Amino acid sequence: MIQVSAGIIMSGDEVLCFQKGESKYSYLTNKYEFPGGKIEQGESPEDALIREFKEELCANIYKSNLSSLCNSIYDYPDFSVHLYSFIVKTNSFDFRLTEHKNAIWVSVGELDSLDWADADKYIVTKLKEIQ
Repeated sequence: MIQVSAGIIMSGDEVLCFQKGESKYSYLTNKYEFPGGKIEQGESPEDALIREFKEELCANIYKSNLSSLCNSIYDYPDFSVHLYSFIVKTNSFDFRLTEHKNAIWVSVGELDSLDWADADKYIVTKLKEIQ
C-alpha cells in the first residue's frame, strides 16, 4: 500500500487539472490527476504535499491554505494507493510543469469531461458533492 497526498488547486469554482505523460503502467498514461506524491517515512500527508508541490510544480503552498477533502483507497492491477486529498485554495497559482505534460483549469461541472486516473475519480465525485 502506497501512501500518497494529492492537492486539488481551486480558484472559485475552477480546478487546475494535470495530465500525466507516458507511464510505466499503460493504464495511467495520459490520464488526468491531481498533483502530489508519495508520503515519505515520518512525513505528515500535508508536509508531503508541500514537498511534492515544490519538487513537481516549483510552487509553494502552505498548511494554512490546505483543507482535507477525503481519504480513499484504490487497488490498481500492480499496486494499491491510500490517497489523502486536500483542497488548496488560491486566487492565483504560479507553477512550472516538470512531470506533467499539460495542465488546464476547468469548472467543477466539467471535471467529468476529462479522462481521470482511476484513483482520482473518487476525488472528482467528492468535489462535485461539495459544490
